[in-house]
Amino acid sequence: MNQVKMKEIGIDILVDIVGGILMAVGVYNFAVAAEFPLTGFSGLALIIYHLSGFPIGMSTLLLNIPVAIICYRLLGRDFFLRSLKSIVITSLIIDVIAPMFPIYHGDRMLAAICAGVLPGLGYALVYMRNSSTGGTDFIIMSIKALRPHLSIGKISFCLEIVIIAIGALTVFRDTEGIIFAMITNYLMSTVIDKTMYGVDAGKLAMIVTTQGQAVAAQIDQVLERGSTILKGVGSYSQDDKEVVMCACNNKQMYKLRRLIKEVDKKAFLVIMESNEVVGEGFKEE
Repeated sequence: MNQVKMKEIGIDILVDIVGGILMAVGVYNFAVAAEFPLTGFSGLALIIYHLSGFPIGMSTLLLNIPVAIICYRLLGRDFFLRSLKSIVITSLIIDVIAPMFPIYHGDRMLAAICAGVLPGLGYALVYMRNSSTGGTDFIIMSIKALRPHLSIGKISFCLEIVIIAIGALTVFRDTEGIIFAMITNYLMSTVIDKTMYGVDAGKLAMIVTTQGQAVAAQIDQVLERGSTILKGVGSYSQDDKEVVMCACNNKQMYKLRRLIKEVDKKAFLVIMESNEVVGEGFKEE
């Protein structure tokens, strides 16, 4: 095994430890004491913990076995092995490291925020190393493989609603606790998406105009952004049109809207969210 490979494995293990601590503290030190349902296999393990006292980390590990076997073929051997490493490390941290930290017994809203933000950061770190902590992560990544256009955070949010419902029907019959769990779930999915995509997120503008060159020139001069001019035809008028496509960061979009109207008041503007922009002026591969 060469030095580069060893370095990558070392970084993976370090990220698993840091991510595992963030997840474990969020679950064990905030969610357990606050007594509201959690999401994912951590949520199922929390239900088992309240019903039987069985350790959360061990429950998570055992729940992962059948799901891992089912999803193995779809996710591939490399991702499976990397995830297996992450599962073992994070499960041990929940049962061994998390109890060393103080349990939070304060305001439930603050507990819900911490139970959403901290694990969200932890999951994002692990995902960014092309790994997962198993459980619903395997299911999420499988759906992502089948539907690449869906963001991980959105898939996670929809899937975890089911886990919250199970917890609400079996152990946590506190309406307020369920509301806090929804807040936690939303924060977690948002933090995952913002951590993974937020730094390189932006907006994509599609400007339908008859003055494509003038619009592109203004974009280049004012925003210092390149653009691409596509040829088009109006479906009703059958007139020739030009579609100027430009990727901008969020702050530049306001200026873009103003300069387009200065060049062509009849221009048709479509602004779309872009989770990630790769290339000159944005993130370099």
